[in-house]
Amino acid sequence: MIRVLIVDDSVFMRTVLADIMGSDDSIEIVGSAEDGVIALQKIDELSPDVVTLDIQMPNMDGIEMLEQMKMRSYENRPRILMLSTLTSKDADLTKRALDLGADDFMLKPHNLGKIRGIESELITKIKHLVTIPSVQRQPKPETETKQAENIVLIGSSAGGPPMLDSVVSALDPDINAAIIITQHMPAGFTASLAQRLDRISQLPVKETENGDVLENGKVYVSKGGFHTVISATIDSSGKIGGKITHSKSPPVHAVRPAIDKTFNSAAKVFKTRAVATVLSGMGSDCGEGMETVKNAGGKTIVVKEEDALVYGMARSALSRNCVDKVLPLKAIPREIMKTVSEMG
Repeated sequence: MIRVLIVDDSVFMRTVLADIMGSDDSIEIVGSAEDGVIALQKIDELSPDVVTLDIQMPNMDGIEMLEQMKMRSYENRPRILMLSTLTSKDADLTKRALDLGADDFMLKPHNLGKIRGIESELITKIKHLVTIPSVQRQPKPETETKQAENIVLIGSSAGGPPMLDSVVSALDPDINAAIIITQHMPAGFTASLAQRLDRISQLPVKETENGDVLENGKVYVSKGGFHTVISATIDSSGKIGGKITHSKSPPVHAVRPAIDKTFNSAAKVFKTRAVATVLSGMGSDCGEGMETVKNAGGKTIVVKEEDALVYGMARSALSRNCVDKVLPLKAIPREIMKTVSEMG
């Protein structure tokens, strides 16, 4: 049973959310709170698995509450799902909440009469949050960083972030490759995505920076608002690796970062030492890039349709006959590790 605490200053919203989540047999509403002060007390008393958290509340708002939680020690820290309305101010505050450790967010409709339309998304997110592993990454001894000779490319869009959790958290920390994730996401949110993935991964995760040299065992999340382009580098032993360049060239498929931009450029540098994976997403971004990876001698994987929220991107790759394997989500991390090990 998933134990949920609802934190919202609106009695109506607390009642509706409790009704929605309580309709699922696997969720138990253990309590509610109208502000952050009371919520912190109830977290100590009730030990919920998940807290749904409003941003703007009296006495102590959601941001202040997260700041307080960051200073406390929890044996089992609850997962935090932010609930906010779609306004410019709330968007900035949501990014701040993610930076402070919130695990995910979703939008509350402006029109309270439409709140019932979020049932499926809300329950799905609650159930997903409790599956995210808590990782205590073991510090590695200080050694000279090794330029990546292999590359793992992951393309993702609508429905992709929960799948990224599953894939990234299951990758071996000793993987002999750099991993680049290109997720369709607005500027500002990719840093929070990288921070969240870093908390659940055995591998260090960061948002890309212009000029980053790709290193083994590191995960890079393409920075929102820029295309992530890979160019070649040569180390002191003459081995070819890759470097990230941010590009403000026009959007491709109406998005920036575009998966095709990253896949196409990486394939030219890494050739047979690349493995590309496509998760959930709408549209056709990734089809051309997957074909480029395949034609350069790399390996290509797409998720099975039943595991994806939207299958447009994967279908665009399949339509080009350039996919080596179609796999269930849970099998993808193992296949990535196996493919990279075969590259040497």
